Amino acid sequence: MPKYELLYIIAADVNEENREAIIEKFKVYVENKGGKIEGIDKWGMKKLAYPINFKNEGFYVLMKVEMPANEVDAMSKLMNITEGIIRHQFIRI
Repeated sequence: MPKYELLYIIAADVNEENREAIIEKFKVYVENKGGKIEGIDKWGMKKLAYPINFKNEGFYVLMKVEMPANEVDAMSKLMNITEGIIRHQFIRI
């Protein structure tokens, strides 16, 4: 199975409870699809390089995962419709 780094930004106006729920949602998704979580780094609140949807700050999360390649697109689509996610990016290691 290929390894990926997934970096995503959660909107600053999402409260801590919901932020943790979003992180847990993606962790469970990877595990349910037969993948493994190698690590989750919460970088915390950072200023964005440029405004996205009129937001200037976001909570950065880096997940190192091992998952089937065909699940990357499905997870990307899920992240696109998840409220609170500003941006995400998969990088194959």
